[in-house]
Amino acid sequence: MSIRDIVFIALFAAIIAALALFPPIIIPLINVPITAQSLGIMLAGGVLGATRGGLSVILFLVLVAIGLPLLSGGRGGFAVFFGPTGGYLIGWIVAAVVIGFLTERFWHRLNYVSSFLICVFGGIVVLYAIGIPWSAAVADIPVATAAAGSAPFIPGDIVKALIAAVVIVTVKRSYPLIEAERADRPSAA
Repeated sequence: MSIRDIVFIALFAAIIAALALFPPIIIPLINVPITAQSLGIMLAGGVLGATRGGLSVILFLVLVAIGLPLLSGGRGGFAVFFGPTGGYLIGWIVAAVVIGFLTERFWHRLNYVSSFLICVFGGIVVLYAIGIPWSAAVADIPVATAAAGSAPFIPGDIVKALIAAVVIVTVKRSYPLIEAERADRPSAA
């Protein structure tokens, strides 16, 4: 891993932290906040790729775990991983890796539509598949109830996927970080 990779990983961890400055919207029934930070997860995977994107989210979550108030609403500390949002926090890692992997896989055919679909799959489908059962288990409610409670988040997540797709494709055209990563890898001979 190069110094450049480390800088990008730290930069995207900082971007995810900065997105916490947008005030959260908390839905009272399920007590899970709507935050801008999931946009950062989509961007980390889509701009940096699977490895660096996943590492940037891990770095961010390590900083949260040691107590830095980097989550929306100024939350932080190890205890947040055991609350109703814990599954979503862990799911952020998987979502960034999935988005990064799919972006790398379809790099040469990547456009706004494919990037949007990748962000929807990784940032909504995969993330909810991890977060909803976790919330249900912690809140001791049926999974269907937790899923119904998560439904109001979907429109906001779709908007975040649209924004992420525009940014990912724009970065691809102007400064392709994933393509640069592929060029740095030794070829298999």
